[in-house]
Amino acid sequence: MGNLHEECGVFGIYNRTPETMDTAKTVYYALYALQHRGQEACGIAVNDNNLITLVKDLGLVHEVFDEKTLSAMKGSIAIGHVRYSTTGGNNRRNIQPLGVDYVKGSLVIAHNGNVSNAAALRAELEAQGAVFQCTSDTEVIAFLIAKERLAAPSVEEAVARVVPRLEGSFSLLIMSPRKLIALRDPKGMRPLCMGRIGESVVFASESCALDSIGAEFVRDVQPGELIVAEPEGVRCLTAGVNHDPASCAMCIFEHIYFARPDSVIDGQSVYQARIEAGRLLARTHPVQADLVIGVPDSGLVAALGFAKESGIPYGEGLIKNRYIGRTFIQPTQDSRESSVMIKLAPLRRSVEGKRVVMIDDSIVRGTTMRQIVALLRRAGAAEVHVRISAPEFLWPCYYGTDIDERSQLASVQHSPQELCRILGADSLGFLPVDQVETIAPDSRLHFCKACFSGQYPYPVPEVADKTAFE
Repeated sequence: MGNLHEECGVFGIYNRTPETMDTAKTVYYALYALQHRGQEACGIAVNDNNLITLVKDLGLVHEVFDEKTLSAMKGSIAIGHVRYSTTGGNNRRNIQPLGVDYVKGSLVIAHNGNVSNAAALRAELEAQGAVFQCTSDTEVIAFLIAKERLAAPSVEEAVARVVPRLEGSFSLLIMSPRKLIALRDPKGMRPLCMGRIGESVVFASESCALDSIGAEFVRDVQPGELIVAEPEGVRCLTAGVNHDPASCAMCIFEHIYFARPDSVIDGQSVYQARIEAGRLLARTHPVQADLVIGVPDSGLVAALGFAKESGIPYGEGLIKNRYIGRTFIQPTQDSRESSVMIKLAPLRRSVEGKRVVMIDDSIVRGTTMRQIVALLRRAGAAEVHVRISAPEFLWPCYYGTDIDERSQLASVQHSPQELCRILGADSLGFLPVDQVETIAPDSRLHFCKACFSGQYPYPVPEVADKTAFE
């Protein structure tokens, strides 16, 4: 709730039975399940014997696509994308999937993540005469693949040659005239999984998208793995796979905030990770209270875990307006409080006279949290104890999480005691950074915690502005 934004989401299908399963509609339903990962824009590209239909626009999935549009999109290979802008601005040129035509044919690419050295790569390519139409790192990846394909024997080999040049996070789906290629970055920073519907193969950012279309979960794509679905079958290129879990760096915020609770990522249930986060908070920051509540939606499961561990009753204390979507008119800076009051309403009968423990996923600048605490105070809460199911944000993120420069982070500017006073809370507690990985004991990968620790898995880019291309 602390002004964080979701990640992008990708989905792809190699449909071997297009006569019985509608390709475009399958992607549409899967993107609906991934809508939490991005609400700014979305798109679907469908390949019908190398005739590609690409529809994309600003808006939610149901705003961009309707029955008439989907019915006209025929084919057997398709990829889709829901977007929250990280590198590059939120404009129509940057909406994905991104299609490019070059001497070897056509490529369509969808990307979840953030290539931290994209600005340097772009400058190098521009010095060689390259011309770019977009301001996103995805176009840089597409250009590098097209360039390598001129000498490589296959598109998948071209993709494999590009990977060593990329730093940061990238789960990619790439559609060529005959193939669907899935790739996960060597550190596994962003999730990607594979499933099946009969003979058809699907790939998705999260397993919840597979569930939504009745697909069987097969496995997670391994860090560094490249998988090719083609007419002859499915091939897994394992030469670049990172088999060392300790050197992997999956974003821990997938479990704290980004992913849907019903997803399972690299063996770890997201729901159970959030329960464990709440339990850990209760052990490390105990408090005498009457009620545990969560800030909808990402704080709810952690609040349940806190209640289970502490024995304090769990209940609802804040109601979220479910009808505020992308088109909600954001107020001016001077009326931020009105924004919070429209989005959230306190349950007075639930919190009045109570000592309340309120669980949320993060504090970025602290403005929103201060307003939520004030809402509970006005509703009659006797005490408000804030617990955060993540450690303190102390460093910016260069890999896709929208965490700002250090000067904008509340925990950099203030000690926990000072921040508690600013929020108007009775106490404040964060998840201990040295124990954060314990919330995901079943994960097959280790985690990136750079936004908490400052220990980055790649060198910090010289150009750190997330909209550096503009």
